[in-house]
Amino acid sequence: MSMAAESDFLDVKILGREYRIACPAGEQEALQAAVQMVDGKMQEIAHKTRNTVPERVAVMAALNIAHEYLSARNGGGDGGGFDTSGARRRIEAMETRLDALLAQQKLDL
Repeated sequence: MSMAAESDFLDVKILGREYRIACPAGEQEALQAAVQMVDGKMQEIAHKTRNTVPERVAVMAALNIAHEYLSARNGGGDGGGFDTSGARRRIEAMETRLDALLAQQKLDL
């Protein structure tokens, strides 16, 4: 891999796992901010649920981040024509189902 191509990637760590992510020149700071947000949310969820399965923690983090984004977007104006209340209800229902599944897995251990 050439040095120019190497600079188009950023090595990051999320929930203790390392990833190499494509990153256009000049976007490293924005990507690092996103990585910190995602890692923080995943760490929080892993701690709260005591779940160590990265895929499950990632799904819960994605749902939480989407919910926070949609809630902020809904509160900040007209929502841009997107039905945020319907999306929020679906996300909350998914979170409830995932929480129940995670709780059941803890009992099965």
